[in-house]
Amino acid sequence: MHAVIDVLDLGGTFVFAISGAVAAVNRRLDLFGILVLSFVAGNFGGISRDVLIGAVPPAALADGRYLLVSALAGIITFLSYAGVDRLRSPVLLFDSVGLAFFAVAGAQKAITFGLSPVMAALLGMLTGIGGGIMRDVLLRDIPQVLRSDLYAIAALAAASVVVIGNSLGVPYGVSAIAGGALCIGIRFMAIRYGWNLPVARLSAQKRAGIEPPDDKKAP
Repeated sequence: MHAVIDVLDLGGTFVFAISGAVAAVNRRLDLFGILVLSFVAGNFGGISRDVLIGAVPPAALADGRYLLVSALAGIITFLSYAGVDRLRSPVLLFDSVGLAFFAVAGAQKAITFGLSPVMAALLGMLTGIGGGIMRDVLLRDIPQVLRSDLYAIAALAAASVVVIGNSLGVPYGVSAIAGGALCIGIRFMAIRYGWNLPVARLSAQKRAGIEPPDDKKAP
């Protein structure tokens, strides 16, 4: 079980590290900045999970493979950005696969540490979206995972399948595959058809970024 979780964690780390490196190159960061964003995007979700469940020191800090995988993804992107950027659609697919890896592995690790089903599912989601949130915060963007393409919902769905499967006695391999497939399917359909959760409706002035005069504001 631990070996399977490690493989899923490392696979997700590599994929998300590439997304962090691509974002860093797009913002014209230097090589050091690219490597930092690679590590943050690839590992922050797992670090947050491990700290919250008491698995300290976090695997990403105690195991040199996580740093190596993140650095490798950053260097590959730095040296071959044009090639990576041309693979935009495959990278989106890999990103969905990485999200699925992290969500199912994060949920199972939380279960292993004795968390309740609800908390295990939420931590599985956090494992999947944490790196992307911190990446965007460092780049001073609104985190994409909170506003586009059902990203967090897909991670939560994958983690929930693992949790439900564990409660029903389903082998982890079966529930992990089912949860991962559901996550990838939701992301694919959301990207293809532009699915999003409802957004609060604003007035025309608010949408245009125009604030009403002070005397017109409600007390």
